[in-house]
Parts: sequence; C-alpha cells; structure tokens
Amino acid sequence: MNFHRQAVTLMALAGIALAGPVLAAAQATPVAPPGAAQAQAARNPFANDDPARVAVEQFLLRQSAGLPGKVSVQVVPPSGGRAPECVDPEPFLPAGAAPYGRVNVGLRCGGERPWTRYMQARVSVLTDYYVAARAMGPGETVTVADLELRQGDLGALPRAVVTDASQLEGSVVANRIAAGSPMRTDLIRKPIAVKSGQTVNVTVMGDSFQLSSEGKVLTDAATGNPVQVRLRNGQVVSGVVRSGDTVVLQQ
Repeated sequence: MNFHRQAVTLMALAGIALAGPVLAAAQATPVAPPGAAQAQAARNPFANDDPARVAVEQFLLRQSAGLPGKVSVQVVPPSGGRAPECVDPEPFLPAGAAPYGRVNVGLRCGGERPWTRYMQARVSVLTDYYVAARAMGPGETVTVADLELRQGDLGALPRAVVTDASQLEGSVVANRIAAGSPMRTDLIRKPIAVKSGQTVNVTVMGDSFQLSSEGKVLTDAATGNPVQVRLRNGQVVSGVVRSGDTVVLQQ
C-alpha cells in the first residue's frame, strides 16, 4: 500500500515538473490585443490587394510600355485609410497628362451609382538621354562629338529631352544651348533643304502614274516639312520636301 502511494506521488511530481515549461512558454507568447488586425489593415490600405490599385498599376504599365527605359510604378495609398470600394474600375488619364512622373489617374467606378475617384501614382522611367558636351549657338550643326550620354528619370527631365541620338542626326541648333544642358527637340531643327525662290521639281504620284513639273518654292523648308510651290501656270500648290530639289504634292 505504501509502495502504491509513493508511485502516485512521484507521478504527480513529474507531471508538475513537465507542466512548468509548458506554462512558461504559453505565458511568454504575446497575445495580440483586440482590434490589432484591424489597425494593421488600416495602416496598409492595399493589404488585401485593392482591385483599384491593381487596375491603376496595370493601366500605367500599359501606357508607359513605349517609353525609352526601365519602368516602375508605385501607386500611392489613399490618405486617411481605405477609400470606398470601386466596382469594375476603369482607369484614365486626364487630358494632356503624361504617363510618367507624378501622375493623377482617374477611375470610373461602376455599380448601381457610378462615380469617379482619383488615385496618385509615381511612374519612374530610368532612361539614357543626351546633354550638350559644349556650348552651341544658333545655326551650328550638331555632331556626335557635341553629345554626352547620361542616365536619369524621365519624369525629372524636360518633356522634349532627346533619348535617341538619331533624333539629332543632321540637325541644326535653333536656340543657344549651354554646355551640360539636356538636348531637347525644341532647341534644334532640321537643316534647310529648299529656299524661297528656288526652282524645284514638283512630282505628283498616283497609284499607277507619276507626273512631274517645275515650280518655285515660296518659303524655306527642311526635308520632310510642308512647303508651298508656285507652278509655271501661276497655280500655288502644297507639297512635302523630298530632297534638296524635289517636292512631292500632297494627295
């Protein structure tokens, strides 16, 4: 009988000894206070992958697909927590807005009572661009030696910045350009191909015919630009400069 009581006592003591670490571990595990999950969700409005955010991001990636450089899009969460749900969001850009830099994207929301909301985003485009290696004045021809290659965010650069050297090929400086300044298409022009009073060949091209005549150019113009020509019979026609001595009539 005494042996049985001793065994029971030992088993009880062993149980208490084993339970001690388990209780300590349970007490050490932090318990989230009520409402913590809701507070975390409020701090991160996009925690549940908001359809509006996804729509804006994909829209901006499509809009910027043709830009010269590596594109990344960051949609800014709405201030003050979650915005009302936008059903079947249809993103759009306001008139005249560029799809890079700081962008304000409109969202047409469907449902029983359609409405429109706006979301802000930052579209970064890491691209190569060209700057002037030296100061250049009006009338100077731009050469490869006059250019330096740089890299930057397209959104922080002038709208007309040159990102392809072929845009400068054979061009002439139209306005003074300071050394180190980004090359812009509005600072250059194509060289004059025909001058006012010059006699040129005037060509009319059809599906199965081609007619030629002569006329005098009324204004200076570069290759690819429109120009007016007075024909021998006195008629004034409009055409496009094909080369330094040929104008093709517009159809």
